[in-house]
Amino acid sequence: MKKRIILIRCQVITYFLMSCSQLCLAEAFPLPPSDTDLIGKITYTLARQQDTLLDIAKQFDIGQTEISISNSDVDRWLPGANTKVMLPTRYILPSTNRRGIVLNIPEMRLYYYPETNPDQRSVETFPVSIGRMDWQTPLGNAKVIAKTTNPVWRPPESIKKEHAEAGDPLPDIVPAGPDNPLGNYAMRLNIPGYLIHGTNKPLGIGMRVTHGCVRMYPDDIKQLFPKIKVGTRVQIVNQPAKVGWSADVLYLEIHPPLVEDSNDSFWLEEQIDQMISEATETVPVKLNQQQINIAIKHKTGVPVAIGHRIGDALVNLPISQ
Repeated sequence: MKKRIILIRCQVITYFLMSCSQLCLAEAFPLPPSDTDLIGKITYTLARQQDTLLDIAKQFDIGQTEISISNSDVDRWLPGANTKVMLPTRYILPSTNRRGIVLNIPEMRLYYYPETNPDQRSVETFPVSIGRMDWQTPLGNAKVIAKTTNPVWRPPESIKKEHAEAGDPLPDIVPAGPDNPLGNYAMRLNIPGYLIHGTNKPLGIGMRVTHGCVRMYPDDIKQLFPKIKVGTRVQIVNQPAKVGWSADVLYLEIHPPLVEDSNDSFWLEEQIDQMISEATETVPVKLNQQQINIAIKHKTGVPVAIGHRIGDALVNLPISQ
């Protein structure tokens, strides 16, 4: 009886902690100095009997693909009570100018660098959904040109045609409200037809499910929307692999590349070799090729230690997930 009471108490505490986590929406961190590239840390939670990985992802503000590839040994639909689930909340910052909004397409993650006091700069990061292979989210530099609360959706003819062919015709105008796929907030880019917006289907966050727009969890865009000014710079990049330093340790983070980039089996390896060469060009480094190979093989989206500056005490590099 005593053991049963302890078990029930543990389950209640776990549920309470998971519920409280809903109050912590986007990850926000002090912006590290220019020679440091990592933010955040890896944490874990225990699944409840009724949870799927999708439920846990939504609860902890993580994308579906992110939580699946970092927990490849966990059943996506039935993790099971008390199953340990990794929360992949450590990130190498994309190799870009650390200003405005940065969207890394294969990572399906948005980074926002607020324009604040230079001595108190920060970075916030959010999971997003991106365009399907046949409706790709465009790469390149853009900017926010308009912001709308409670937007009305006027589906373009191409999307109306697709829905009609699927037996799901769309009206010419979808009014604001719970059935509007743009959610409650929308930011228009200067790329015609493309928005960063909310959604009425939050379980799709972190997947390639849109018609090219960038889709965010409702609470995330509610948090981000008032901070963004018209004219904010938006950098949209394709970086499935990222390399970065934290103190004297070099890390490699790899996400599955976009399907359309997967035909060339050497493309990703060549990118990784080039990035490692650039990161170690002026720094003597002892690389661990085994760790590099593990990261390339598993593509967990989790930063893996792959090297250490020579001249300092070498460390035992952790084995990749």
